Amino acid sequence: MADTFRKRYNTDETLHEFSMEIKSLAEQLEDKFIEIGSSREISLAMTNLEQSIMWAVKALFHIKENEVKS
Repeated sequence: MADTFRKRYNTDETLHEFSMEIKSLAEQLEDKFIEIGSSREISLAMTNLEQSIMWAVKALFHIKENEVKS
């Protein structure tokens, strides 16, 4: 399986672990989507899942960056 949710980052270990947990949950949901079958709706769900994980992880690291700057 491709590493859709990019599990490799060089960063703070706590953030890395939390982002890995988010991505693991997303992979479980992705597996459930695949079980449903193939359709335009599932394709849209997969695309939006990928996008939501991307933004969630970006937010996680953005919050950490802002804490460091303060």
